[in-house]
Amino acid sequence: MMPMSDEAWMARALRLAERGRYTTMPNPRVGCVLVKDGALVGEGFHMRSGEAHAEIHALAEAGDKTGGATAYVTLEPCSHQGRTGPCCEALIQAGVARVVVAMQDPNPLVAGRGIERMRAAGIQVDVGILEEDAWALNAGFLLRMVQGRPRIRLKMAMSLDGRTAMPSGESQWITGPEARRDVQRLRAESCAILTGVDSIIFDNARLTVRPEQLGEIEGVSVEAIAARQPLRVILDSTLRMPLAAACLVEPGRTLVVTVAGIQSARWAKLEQAGAEILELPAGEDGRVDLAALLSWLAEHEQCNDVLVETGATLAGAMMDAGLVDELRLYLAPTLLGSEARPLLNLGLERMDQQRPLDILDIRAFGKDWRILARPVR
Repeated sequence: MMPMSDEAWMARALRLAERGRYTTMPNPRVGCVLVKDGALVGEGFHMRSGEAHAEIHALAEAGDKTGGATAYVTLEPCSHQGRTGPCCEALIQAGVARVVVAMQDPNPLVAGRGIERMRAAGIQVDVGILEEDAWALNAGFLLRMVQGRPRIRLKMAMSLDGRTAMPSGESQWITGPEARRDVQRLRAESCAILTGVDSIIFDNARLTVRPEQLGEIEGVSVEAIAARQPLRVILDSTLRMPLAAACLVEPGRTLVVTVAGIQSARWAKLEQAGAEILELPAGEDGRVDLAALLSWLAEHEQCNDVLVETGATLAGAMMDAGLVDELRLYLAPTLLGSEARPLLNLGLERMDQQRPLDILDIRAFGKDWRILARPVR
């Protein structure tokens, strides 16, 4: 039998890392495979923040078989002391002969130092195997490290004629249960869910992960996933948030973001109802500066991925500001009519103003279709 290639072993490590998709934030998802004499001797993945990293799980499973082994790791082993010890030192102490790394970690606390320490200890380190796949696995974390902001995914459901809600604002439900299950999983892997206050006023949106709608996920307890609710972020420049909003009494935190200097008697009442209130500078339109909000979420909440579930106004503003990294559009086989609300308020008037998209994936969810797209920069 032909020995497995570096790519094949790294692909296994990436599949392991996927198992931490819902539980590792704000840490990256990482998998590790240990191979000796062409055979698997240990493997592991990072399960959740504060617990052992992937390399430690793999080393523990390998036991006394680590000497002379090759380690395949989806992200550069850490070199700093945090809530756990440096993984590069653990690999050195275990006598590993070679480490294959999918990509260097841009985290300033690591940033090549783990690779340098292992090479200085005499370990052969090869970098760049399945790097694009490794980047895609942790795109939100990597954007936060490189650009100081989370990855923004805009999710919207629309009819076949491109409408999202009736003129009254009523929008539940356009799509079927299969599409809503996919959205629940998207929420579960997000650090925060961002919306405008109108979504709360018209739909009384709860913005929660609901275990009964997740379905079965291999190797993961849906109850454990739902136990970590994403931060709910409500943009409300004039503090119109209803005091009886359902999201204020749901498990987890609700952050109401308003413009700095606003005077409102509702402030104290909202806090008493369960909201946290954050003041941020206003943008040119007098509303909360969106770029400032994303920087704040990255720095203060360590958000890797922010899911935007909102109406046409905020969605259009996010697109206009160039802040959307990915669109998830759920297309239902129904018509809402020309008086219904549009997908995005963009205010385009000429063909040369159109916003091209790269279509990454189209697939069916029950009777609905999901279009995964990326704005062309």
